[in-house]
Amino acid sequence: MNFDEILDAIYLLPKDSKAKLRDLVTEVTFPKGHILLREEKVERSIYFIKKGIVRAFSIKPEKEHTFWFGSEGETAMSMQSYINDLKGYESIQLLEYSELYKLNTAALKKLFSEDIHISNWGRRFAELELIKTEERLISQQFHTALERYTVLAASNPDLIQRVQLGQIASYLGITQVSLSRIRAELK
Repeated sequence: MNFDEILDAIYLLPKDSKAKLRDLVTEVTFPKGHILLREEKVERSIYFIKKGIVRAFSIKPEKEHTFWFGSEGETAMSMQSYINDLKGYESIQLLEYSELYKLNTAALKKLFSEDIHISNWGRRFAELELIKTEERLISQQFHTALERYTVLAASNPDLIQRVQLGQIASYLGITQVSLSRIRAELK
């Protein structure tokens, strides 16, 4: 996805405003396995995924917990760093060779105060991220593992092909054995 398409999916901006954002973006590439963001670190950039897939995870008492996947068109960032300028609680790892658009958070926030359209884009961006978080929380609280897997497979069929089963099981909050049973049950 190109940068303009990613911006437009969040909120339509006038050409001048979009150009200001485009001027701040640099394209970067990293290999599979690269840790893009690290937990317990204040992150100064946000990334828009042009090509590739990433996961957000945290390691708590000797166990890795994957709680988010992102692919083309989505944003990889630490909300804690972005909103509060505090250390993030997650790490973000590239699961494939990835091409990303990198945007400095301080430069973006400066534009918020200079351009009402970009400020509105930022508000809409935060609203959409909040909705995604709310949907994930509700899913974890009220749906079975089978229901969560079914929704994941229907809404992101390529994810199932591109991500290791152990990471999908972690995301669903189940063991890999349980995931294998669910997949067998659905065949």
